[in-house]
Amino acid sequence: MSAAYIFSFLAGYFVLGTVIALLARRGMVKGSMDDFFLANRALGGLVSALTYSATTYSAFMLIGLAGFTYAGGVGALGFELIYLSGLVLVAFFGPRFWLVGKRYNYVTPTEMLGDRYQSKALSVIAAAASVLFLIPYSSVQLIGIGKLMQGLSGGEISFLTGLIFATVFAVTWAWLGGMRAIAWTDSLQALVMIAVATASLLFVMERGFGGFGHFFAELEVSHPQWLAVPGPSFFHFQAFLGLSLPWFFFSLSNPQVSQRLFVPRSLSQMRIMVMGFLIFGFIYTLISIFWGFSALLFFPDLPDPDLATSSLLSLEIVPSAVAIVVMLGITAAAISTVNSIVLTLSSMVSRDIFKRFSSASTETLELAVGKFFVPLFAFAIFLFASRDLDLIAALSVASSAGLLVMVPALVGAFFWKRGTAPAAIWSILVAGAAAAFLQFSGMRPLGLWPGIWSGILATTLFIAISLLTSPPLEKAEEFMGFVKSELNRKKII
Repeated sequence: MSAAYIFSFLAGYFVLGTVIALLARRGMVKGSMDDFFLANRALGGLVSALTYSATTYSAFMLIGLAGFTYAGGVGALGFELIYLSGLVLVAFFGPRFWLVGKRYNYVTPTEMLGDRYQSKALSVIAAAASVLFLIPYSSVQLIGIGKLMQGLSGGEISFLTGLIFATVFAVTWAWLGGMRAIAWTDSLQALVMIAVATASLLFVMERGFGGFGHFFAELEVSHPQWLAVPGPSFFHFQAFLGLSLPWFFFSLSNPQVSQRLFVPRSLSQMRIMVMGFLIFGFIYTLISIFWGFSALLFFPDLPDPDLATSSLLSLEIVPSAVAIVVMLGITAAAISTVNSIVLTLSSMVSRDIFKRFSSASTETLELAVGKFFVPLFAFAIFLFASRDLDLIAALSVASSAGLLVMVPALVGAFFWKRGTAPAAIWSILVAGAAAAFLQFSGMRPLGLWPGIWSGILATTLFIAISLLTSPPLEKAEEFMGFVKSELNRKKII
């Protein structure tokens, strides 16, 4: 596929996204942190569902999950369904996040932690941990785009050029209109993702196999082991548990996702968000699984399972126009993840660090600081991605285990008055460091993966240290009492 052809599609996509971002910023309240970072807490349910979907489902799905399926079989479906089952956490914690966000004007989840436990240090440490784990994770999204463009163009588009395109897209849309622009462009990107993924799957099924029935029959005959658990040994129990446990808590542990719980305009719109995401996620999961199995039938000897998607796109049964739109869909998925993370990290620097330690802080100044860091974080992500190091990929895998350490403090904030700031701080620091060490060293004590150990260690430390230190009981009673009374008044469990 020629570079000129790809560039023309990218240019058109950039113009369309920029127009949407400019339209989204109309009516913004100047100097408002709530408006720039949370769209004034006024998003409707459908837009909330689409931005939640686009932010959550990165390029991992059509590349990574398809590759997992290629390598490990039907266990990949179970792994991804564990994430969808984690939506019960959104249904349970979502109203609680939304209520305290409105009541105390929280902009970030880490700000909520700092206030609940009455500790500036906690909000700073939680924000720093988010930066540590999310910048390399974001870099992998850009790497995926760079390699995809390089592969589809036969090398005409360099890896670095692909990174530059993706970075410019992400920072432009985030900086122009904040959460409003991201929500609107995410809505476009989510629709592109699901539409092109569905269309490409139908082409492969009909032209490649003569329909779904023939596809399943051929898969059962050729690769029956891939339809059983643990499959070809990839998804053995320890691997499945190590991957799935952090994934189940993803909606709480990842701040770019949990921050979305502040933005619906009402609890009824939040319910629409959850249902919409559930439908989107289930369809997108099945498509990615089918992609992996299709690549297995066409190319049973790929050297790298992550080549499954690009190999399918190279088939003549997939029209070039469809292939390039699929590329746009994957690019859209990655960009939506990157710009959401950039916006979240910028809001943390502004709210959790600058506001906490600046005596001259005003909302206008906080917003200026936050916007200043949008391009800086995007550039930092670009620098990581441009190195294309194995270290980045390893830290990306470690990110889910590292961010899992936030969960005990978050749960304790709503359900345990005895929880303390020192307990939250040390559970994040020690368990986060342990997760990174185990990931990079390759150690698996008792055969358990880093995500299991980080969860066990963070929970143990949070409980033990809380019992040995003094909690902020006045704030805990106020915080938890408010949530309980509002949930009872609204008749929510």
